[in-house]
Amino acid sequence: MSEDKELEILKQKKIKELMKRIENKNKQVNPKDILVSRLVDRGDEVLKIAEAYYPKETERIVNQLIELIKNGKINNTISGGELLAVFRNTGLRITVPTSISVSKDGKMTSLSDKLKGKKE
Repeated sequence: MSEDKELEILKQKKIKELMKRIENKNKQVNPKDILVSRLVDRGDEVLKIAEAYYPKETERIVNQLIELIKNGKINNTISGGELLAVFRNTGLRITVPTSISVSKDGKMTSLSDKLKGKKE
């Protein structure tokens, strides 16, 4: 009977070890998520566009930004405009589609339509 108890204790220890390994594996954070959590004001959109046009270069820049965040050199959020400026300062020409809308009587009209005189 004492062997059964010892075997049961060993099984329980092994199960606990496996559970800890599973928990640690689940806790691992994707490094890119660190940067994405700091992006505001269309920053995620700028990042997606940059990855589509320049995947290798964007990966390097993202890794550098993650290191700066981890080292405490970047403490604030990063806006889409700031991220776009980073990419443009490194020589990557990224264009983000934009539109300007005008509100009149509770209706949104694009500025180009407004200037053309179209009514909606």
